[in-house]
Amino acid sequence: MMRKKRRPSVDKEDVATTSTKAKKSRSTGRQPREAASEDTNQSVFCTFLREAGVTLKQGGTSNEIDVDQVVFQKKIQQKLQKSPRYPGIVQEFTTGLESHIEDPECFRNCLLPCVPKLQDGHSSGVSSFQESLLRMLLGIEMLQTFIVNILLEKLPEFMLDGTGDGGLSIPRIIINQLKWLDRVMDSKELAAKLMELVSVAPVEVQCDIITSLPEILEDSQHNDTARELNALLQENTQLTVPILDALSSLNLSSSLLTEVRGAVMATLAAVQLDDLPVVVKFVLHSVSDSDACEVVSNLRKKLELEQCILPPVLQTSQSRTKSKGSRASASTPAAGSSQDSVALILDGIKSAVRFQKSISEAWLKAMESVDDVEDHKVIDLLVLFILHSTNGNQSRRAAERLLKVKMRTGLISEALLQKTFRDYAQVMRGYFPSILALAQGLLRSPDPCVVPFGGHMYRHSFTVFDSYSQQELVGSLVTHVCSGVGGEVDMALELLSVLVTEKPTEMALYAVFVKGILDYMDNFTPQQIRRLFHILSRLAFGQLQQGSHIQDDMHIVIRKQLSSTVPKYKRIGIIGALMVVGSMGAGRLKVKESQNASMTQETFRQVTALLELVKSSSESTAESAALYYDELANLILSSTLDPQVQDTISMSVLDDFQNDFVVDLGPDIPGSYLFPARVMYNLDEDESQGGIVINLLPLLAKDLQNKGEQQSQTKKAHRRVSPLCLSPFFRLLRLCEEKQHQGDLEEIDALLGCPLILTDMDVVEKMESLTKPEREFLCTLLFHTINWFREVINAFCRLKELEMKMKVMTRLQNITYLQTLLERALSGTLGYVPPVANFDGESTDGIIPISAAPAIKTKKEGTGKKRKAPGRISSESSSQLDETTDTDKTMQEQPEKEKEKEIWQGVSLGSYRHFFRELDMEVLSVLQCGLLSRSLLDSELHSEEVMLGPAELVFLLDDMLRKVEFSLTAAPAKRAPFFKGRTDKSLGFSHLQQQSSKDIASCCIQLLPTLCSHLENCHNHFQTILSENNGVVDRPATDVQEHQLMSSAYQLLLQVLHTTFNWSGFSQPGQRNLLKKALGVLAGRLKEGGAELILEQLIKHSFEYLVNFRSTMPSLTTALCLSQLLSTVSEKGGNPAANREQTASLAKRFLSQEWVTASGEKERGIKFNEALHTLLRIYLEHVDDVLKAVEEIAGEGITELINAAKDESSATWPTLSRQTFLVFYKVLMAELEKAARKIPPCKISDNTEAQSEKLLTWNLAVRDFHILVNLVKVFDSRPVINVCLKYGRLFLESFLKLGMPLLDNSFKRQKEDVQSLLKTFQLSTRQLHHLCGHSKILQDTSLTNHVPALKKSLELFVYRVKAMLTLNNCQEAFWIGNLKNRNLKGEEILSQMSQGSDEEEDEVQHSPPPQEQSEDEAQETDSEESRTVNRQEDVDQDDPTDDSD
Repeated sequence: MMRKKRRPSVDKEDVATTSTKAKKSRSTGRQPREAASEDTNQSVFCTFLREAGVTLKQGGTSNEIDVDQVVFQKKIQQKLQKSPRYPGIVQEFTTGLESHIEDPECFRNCLLPCVPKLQDGHSSGVSSFQESLLRMLLGIEMLQTFIVNILLEKLPEFMLDGTGDGGLSIPRIIINQLKWLDRVMDSKELAAKLMELVSVAPVEVQCDIITSLPEILEDSQHNDTARELNALLQENTQLTVPILDALSSLNLSSSLLTEVRGAVMATLAAVQLDDLPVVVKFVLHSVSDSDACEVVSNLRKKLELEQCILPPVLQTSQSRTKSKGSRASASTPAAGSSQDSVALILDGIKSAVRFQKSISEAWLKAMESVDDVEDHKVIDLLVLFILHSTNGNQSRRAAERLLKVKMRTGLISEALLQKTFRDYAQVMRGYFPSILALAQGLLRSPDPCVVPFGGHMYRHSFTVFDSYSQQELVGSLVTHVCSGVGGEVDMALELLSVLVTEKPTEMALYAVFVKGILDYMDNFTPQQIRRLFHILSRLAFGQLQQGSHIQDDMHIVIRKQLSSTVPKYKRIGIIGALMVVGSMGAGRLKVKESQNASMTQETFRQVTALLELVKSSSESTAESAALYYDELANLILSSTLDPQVQDTISMSVLDDFQNDFVVDLGPDIPGSYLFPARVMYNLDEDESQGGIVINLLPLLAKDLQNKGEQQSQTKKAHRRVSPLCLSPFFRLLRLCEEKQHQGDLEEIDALLGCPLILTDMDVVEKMESLTKPEREFLCTLLFHTINWFREVINAFCRLKELEMKMKVMTRLQNITYLQTLLERALSGTLGYVPPVANFDGESTDGIIPISAAPAIKTKKEGTGKKRKAPGRISSESSSQLDETTDTDKTMQEQPEKEKEKEIWQGVSLGSYRHFFRELDMEVLSVLQCGLLSRSLLDSELHSEEVMLGPAELVFLLDDMLRKVEFSLTAAPAKRAPFFKGRTDKSLGFSHLQQQSSKDIASCCIQLLPTLCSHLENCHNHFQTILSENNGVVDRPATDVQEHQLMSSAYQLLLQVLHTTFNWSGFSQPGQRNLLKKALGVLAGRLKEGGAELILEQLIKHSFEYLVNFRSTMPSLTTALCLSQLLSTVSEKGGNPAANREQTASLAKRFLSQEWVTASGEKERGIKFNEALHTLLRIYLEHVDDVLKAVEEIAGEGITELINAAKDESSATWPTLSRQTFLVFYKVLMAELEKAARKIPPCKISDNTEAQSEKLLTWNLAVRDFHILVNLVKVFDSRPVINVCLKYGRLFLESFLKLGMPLLDNSFKRQKEDVQSLLKTFQLSTRQLHHLCGHSKILQDTSLTNHVPALKKSLELFVYRVKAMLTLNNCQEAFWIGNLKNRNLKGEEILSQMSQGSDEEEDEVQHSPPPQEQSEDEAQETDSEESRTVNRQEDVDQDDPTDDSD
């Protein structure tokens, strides 16, 4: 088929050259006919030809014909047949032909087309194109065999001649004579002779013969010839292309085609690169649907594209060699020829995939089956791009899905992606739209595992593609940035930043696109604004200044923002200006020795001018000034500035700080204030004279006084100093000192121990007697003091000297003590707004803490209790669980740090967190100090070692937990909703945001040994208490405060470990070593040499280590944290099933334990219920037999509870009480429904044993369901009914979908079992029907919302049972009765209709056959629904749809 197009091209070439020659002969003038017709040889051959209309010519003149070729053939045939010498005359004719063509010129004339003969200057009636003489003679059947033999005998004479004059190849023209004959007389012999010729001919002639075979031979010879060609293919790979060309045009049987394809696949490795596209095309186009998967899988394995392309280094060296050499080196393949061959291979695959759906599916299956990262090849990625680029949506989606799965599991690595882009850029350029679409989809994905791959695709595409593609890529990234979706914006900005760093010259061309983002900054977070200005300033003001054309625009935007009076825009201006300072003032690298590395004076002048502008613009408000200090500090921390710029900044900072905030320590403090001023918290007592002090109280008083005055009247010559700037300014000072002195803080270390001017803190005890301004002043003073200490710890926590470490620890103690005072102070100060501490937030003023006011209101009598009162009085207090969970969450975060007497009047600082300065990650290194316990206090009171107290440990762990939760929780959880909330979650994490999640995870893993030590200390603490109490856990603790702190620390440690190990980044292939390192720490606590173990062993030993803590859990919440941690660790790989049983037994142990508080009372409340809910779910998810476990709790535990006294719990399950019944009930119903959904559906292929097993499982499930539904009679509160209605419908739907088909198949064989199951289920459905009626009586919308859907399912059940009986020919066993509406107590609900017609609407019973009586009882159903479907007046109150009584 494919060769049909080649014939005209060959013939046209021959015809063209011939016709030009004919024209030339014609243009020399007409020769007289007599001269032309002279012929010396009057043989039979010449005579017959002349009489038939052909004139033979000599030399370079073509033979002439003056009749149509069909007429000519007919005349020759008639002359031969009518000759008296027939059949001998045929021999004479052919002999004459042979003698005529002895002359090469004559032979050539006979092979070339004849020319129409001209008559008297006019064209004859003959067609303009005529076949050659030999071709016309081949059309005469009696001559064909002779002439074929003559031609094939003549062929070897010209084999080695090559191409003659005019580009004619005589062998090719001879073969062309044999093509497309109307009839071949002896096809078999012709095939044999042609194949003989192939075996001796040179390669060019072999190729001509082989490619012409489909056009010469009849169909009957195709299979035999294909076998011979197949054999030839094994011997000579040079002929691969012509043979496959011929084979693809032959009509072959399927078995032979498979055989040929197998042979071709076998030689695939040895095929020349240039021939590979033809081979691939043949293989894919010869595939049938049945064997597509096998063939494609085999082809994928053998197609090694990696070996087809030279590495870039070799390509460049090869191209250099070529450029130096002459054109003679054209015989060596060009550097791009391999890329061209690969492109042709991919085109072959693309056409196959586009036209055969089975091949696209086969490629997908072949790639899906690869389960080792080493087995994935470049061809996989290229084929995925091909599949994505084809028209079908299904193919596109399948390719995208498969790519995401492979990336998520780490099977397609970043290295493979890089290799593909690097080596096949030219090939992939054709698939750029698909690559861009895939990259966009991956970047938008909510799955954090695949997002980085979208980034890699963008980066590599930008690196290897042309400028048009680069422009599209930058445009797409700008679109991502302007989308407003948090994670997408962050990733796109990060990519732009990487591209600007790696490819500044190329990115400079598209600086205008990036500048367009400035119009969309309104909803950006501070970190995103920093990143954007970093990108733009690098482009505009970088060292090479490639994007200098946007410098003016940048200056205009920044000056406009700085001059704005709107705080939001001024913040953007300050951040942007300092980013520009960072780029303009960046330290220059010396390229050559002679080159000056320092910046020019002009640049230095611009930088200092911009710094002055920002400073003067930010002095208008304290918040702006503080932001300026913070951003300048960030700049110094993250950038390497030119020494001149660095010195200019540092020079003014130290002097300004001393002038603004530090005074000399004297005996008296001048001035009068709201509270008596007093020097406090001095750690350098020996330097009481001549020391320094932080002037906090006077500054605060002055600031409040200034705020009270009219702004217009207070324009003074000197700038105003606000205590708001104290902490930010100190941070800037500290970082400047670190930069200048390589981390040495000796110049400012006096600030660590220096005191502050405050007031006596005993005043907090008298909060009730203070006025509102006094209270607010005191709270503000406390906030500023705590923030100062937090910044001091940030600065000095890295110091190693013992004295400094002791001072840092003391400052930590100061913070924990001041926080307890602040909680007391806040509880008495309603509506107070603290001073801002993080100045880059969305709204820097007017943030009223969420839970501050309500928390205080609930302490006062009469207010805020209305809604909660019923819940507290009723036995099911947990009925408000769902509604009140959110409101109480903030209280949960802050552990109980206060003293017992303070608990009732304190307020949680959880909601005030963003009013505190952020602690750096380095502060967590303080955790490496040991824990100060009672035993240590008794024995080593004067120890030289720095020790952490329990309160300080809790403080640091609480901060660490918030950091890891912010950084390591999965990205989708942090995606912003369409409407932004009032507070930004990233507020208070500005410094943390500038580190990657991998850095945070690495930091946590470094601290793991320390965390494990603290975990063991907590374990030992509670172990000691247990041993002192003789193993009794419910004895009240001796020291309530210490017990609370230690249990908080225990819980926080487990939460930190859980959040760390739950990091989604561990699932990425590059982070597996980090996971192994983390698990190695845990395993190493139990067994030495953990580092050498494989992952499975590490998980096993880590699990064993953590399980050891089970005996000392102080509270249920802590026990839950341990269970979650164990569950997370066991899921990390290895053999999770092995640890499931242990996790389940541990959860059961915790559920079977009585939990008491520090004061000896039973644990209860919302947090306890939440923890119990999750723990019970963990137990039922990990237990082997869920149905058995549900029956155990529902059958034994709840029965014990019903029989127990009012305040007692179940004996077997002490956590199950009347207060926690709803929690248990909800989880049991939910897990039972989930278990029912997981019961395998019935299959036709199932044997009797499998069916029996499934029936038994459904029996258990239905029995459990019956027990749970019946419990509503005892526990009839609204939330319990709600749960029953909701999950009852879901269970019923699962039964209809999965259970009923099983009953259909099992009914005949296991009639009794099916009957028993339906009878049990009927009792449950009847109870559900009663619940529907009860809900209508109560008229509670939260209950009645479930009724319509449940009634529909109940009715479906009725008809489904009827269908099952009909299917099994037992329809007479089905009878219908009317079911009365009843309430939970079984009393009839009388409607208007039923009161008047009780007798009419009583049960209608049809006496069933006696042998099926029990069955009938199971199938009693209600037809009221169908009979009263149009009775509108009855619908509301009497709507029965279930089994009859």
